[in-house]
Amino acid sequence: MPATSQPYPYRRRTYRLLAAAAGLATVGALAAALPADAHENKGGGHHPSRYQDVQLLSFNDLHGNLEPPSGSSGRVTELQADGTTKTIDAGGVEYLATHLREARQGKAYSITAAGGDMVGASPLVSGLFHDEPTIEALNKLDLDVTSVGNHEFDEGSKELKRLQYGGCHPTDGCYTDEGFEGAEFPYLAANVLDEKTNKPILKPYWVWKKKDVRIGFIGVTLEDTPGVVSADGVKGLKFKDEVETIDKYAKVLRAQGVNSIVALIHEGGLPASGAYNYDCDSSGAGSGISGPIVDIAKNITPSVDALVTGHTHAAYVCTIPDPSGKPRMVTSAASFGRLYTDTTLTYDRRTGDIVRTAVKSANHVVTRTVAKAPDMTELIGRWNTLAAPVGNRPIGYISADVPNTGTESPMGDLIADAQLAYGRKLDPETDLALMNPGGVRAGLTYAAKGAEGDGVVTYAEGFTVQPFSNTVNLQDFTGAQLIQVLKEQVSGTNTAAPKILQPSANLTYTLDLTKTGADRVVTDSIRLNGAAIDPAATYRVATNSFLAGGGDGFTTLGQGTNDLVGTDDLAALAEYLTANSSASGPLAPPAANRITIVQ
Repeated sequence: MPATSQPYPYRRRTYRLLAAAAGLATVGALAAALPADAHENKGGGHHPSRYQDVQLLSFNDLHGNLEPPSGSSGRVTELQADGTTKTIDAGGVEYLATHLREARQGKAYSITAAGGDMVGASPLVSGLFHDEPTIEALNKLDLDVTSVGNHEFDEGSKELKRLQYGGCHPTDGCYTDEGFEGAEFPYLAANVLDEKTNKPILKPYWVWKKKDVRIGFIGVTLEDTPGVVSADGVKGLKFKDEVETIDKYAKVLRAQGVNSIVALIHEGGLPASGAYNYDCDSSGAGSGISGPIVDIAKNITPSVDALVTGHTHAAYVCTIPDPSGKPRMVTSAASFGRLYTDTTLTYDRRTGDIVRTAVKSANHVVTRTVAKAPDMTELIGRWNTLAAPVGNRPIGYISADVPNTGTESPMGDLIADAQLAYGRKLDPETDLALMNPGGVRAGLTYAAKGAEGDGVVTYAEGFTVQPFSNTVNLQDFTGAQLIQVLKEQVSGTNTAAPKILQPSANLTYTLDLTKTGADRVVTDSIRLNGAAIDPAATYRVATNSFLAGGGDGFTTLGQGTNDLVGTDDLAALAEYLTANSSASGPLAPPAANRITIVQ
């Protein structure tokens, strides 16, 4: 009987028959309860078995990290049997390629999918060339399909379509004689609509086929993409609800006889542990994870068999109950190519569906102890040669690592100080600077990455920290508005997941995390140059263009007056480092003590 004739009640009846033997879900596996003919036919006969295991390899949030990420961005935490943890160096597409290729060996049915943010906020070797090198690398990785993420819109929908379909950059032209052919895999953007046509700007879904096995993929990005991307990047676009969109196209796929469906969702969760191998089902399905993906997963139609997610840069392999109460696999492979997820989907040829009770999944570390993939080494070397004249230029000196971790980070403080210094160059009346934490993409490491020497900061390293090409903007605010800005860090859309702005050295205050909402910012503690903020006075504030447009939920920052737009933020950082450090007098990392945190 063809798959199109199998009604939904039959699908549910299959679940009931299998669930009796399945028991409760364990970490990374719903169960393994199948009839005796479950195993694929390996005897070379003419009759395939009823069940076919399909390997789904997945990763997310690569962000153009072709080379191994440095510092904490290039490590993962592993939970040991005795309860302790250790860190492992991870990442780099030379190693990712080797791991994926080895994982595919012996797997006749294998798919590789991604959960968005393949490009954007990329290091210099990719970002300098509008991420053409990353698309080339993903083609070589044999990526089959990905959803769009919010960072795919950093340069707007026209540039995203160029990455998909190819062609030279409209401003910078072609970088090589071969030109740019675009992605050999589809970007899926089911919930991203053109305002004029009201249709998806790219394919909403894609079907993988091999012999008689068909699996559909639906790709969406977070509905709040306009809140985390510059206004120019999402101009002319509408972003629809993730659940409604996935449910809509699940019906479309089922009407075409495709009953096995995977959702690629660029939205994620926050596991209770930072260890990649944490068992987030240890106390029951979905109990060890929080964040937006939980409600999304609980509401997506049971027709969808598994969710590959991203955006939060967290690592998890969890089951979360679907609307019918049955556990469903939800995975994320951290970020920057440090992990990949290996999921086994058992396909039932009789129903054309995935046997959900047999799904197994696990995250694996992209260790750097395996052989490098020669084709990736060649690719990186070729693009690095083109980038070298720009990237190798020294822009400053540091005496120790400047990390970007913590509620207030040394790197965030350094950027804020640089923007205040630049702001005062534009306008001596500039009072303070604020930097959004999500814009601090990496820290600076003391150890040399190349031949520049320890403590030397190169332009390429600065680019990795601030790759967005935002401008430094000056605006006027009243003292009351400035206080409101600080409260918006922990209220409104930022209530559940606070976004703590990184302040210049002359702004101090107390953040009391024992309180709730806006009250977590202690108003009486706010001091600028040691003095209390006057609600009626006017203050000149330096931010980047993303914040100046009200990004990250800081609506008050979008209400400033007397705007003055300066140079790009990386140039401001480079100018500050050059002016305030030397080989004999390197810059010490800021102490990150401007915000007093009460917990």
